[in-house]
Amino acid sequence: MTDLLAYDFMQRALLAALMVGLVAPLVGVFLVQRKLSLIGDGLGHTALAGVAVGLVLNTSPVWAALVAAVAAAVVIELIRASGRTQGDVALAVIFYGGIAGGVVIISKSAQGTPANLTAYLFGAITTVRSGDLAVFAVLGVLVLVTTWLLRPRLFAVASDEEYARAMGMPVLALNIALAVLTAVTVVVSMRIVGLLLISALMIVPNAAAQLLGTSFRSTMRWAAVIGVVCAVSGVVVSYEADTPSGGTIVVLAIGVFVLVSIGRSVGTRVRARRHARAELHPHEHGRDCGHPAVPHEGHVDYLHDGHRHAPHEGHYDEHALAAAAREAAERKEMGRS
Repeated sequence: MTDLLAYDFMQRALLAALMVGLVAPLVGVFLVQRKLSLIGDGLGHTALAGVAVGLVLNTSPVWAALVAAVAAAVVIELIRASGRTQGDVALAVIFYGGIAGGVVIISKSAQGTPANLTAYLFGAITTVRSGDLAVFAVLGVLVLVTTWLLRPRLFAVASDEEYARAMGMPVLALNIALAVLTAVTVVVSMRIVGLLLISALMIVPNAAAQLLGTSFRSTMRWAAVIGVVCAVSGVVVSYEADTPSGGTIVVLAIGVFVLVSIGRSVGTRVRARRHARAELHPHEHGRDCGHPAVPHEGHVDYLHDGHRHAPHEGHYDEHALAAAAREAAERKEMGRS
């Protein structure tokens, strides 16, 4: 590892990977909640058109890509908000028009070589320059601060848009803000992960985190940890194996998801065989026992003296209240914010 840090381009790549691994999952968690997991792909397509324009005009591809992606994000959200039946067709035209136009325009640039195009599409650690790193740092901090400040409202809109609108929240403005945050994240990530693979880094760590987290907040933490570990490790592995950094990062993230899924499945089976028995009672829990009934994972628990009991094969299983209490407290806090 110390040998890698001796190279300037690796120092820049690792710093960029750290930012990307932290920012992408934190934005992606709201996209997963809203079932917009693939919007990052579409914005990556349009960002390529901005990169191409920047190369042809001999200006910064980063800023050109940012303008194109943000503009596309706003248009996409306005089309979605209009509720038009042909909205999906319009989005497809924007997405595919962006990548097709980008490929055509970039071919007219002196820098539009196949290797350069591949670097933007799939990531390449050697393409991170000092100037780009400074821009990415500013944009990354902007995304983190904005996401942190808006997280209660973004959570409310993502969970129940109609309820948020009834509560007087500016739903359209918040949706546009999330779309713009996604666009900025795509641009920040294009040097390391690539425009075609950034959506995976937004979504896959969150898919794994949902299996590990017990609440929305803990899911965000897990997603950020997985994203950072996969991004930084992916850069190191891509250097050692001479592979594209974006593909390597995504493969590692998918590997983590598979391992977590297997671990969760095994853990569920083990817990199913071992039950924590509650203390004995002189009465039977049931519909008329006088204790509150709480639906829980396909069955009914009964609240009794600070415990949650579930009838099971002639005895009562003891189910902890901590997770449910944390989830309820968090939702209450989000609602107040």
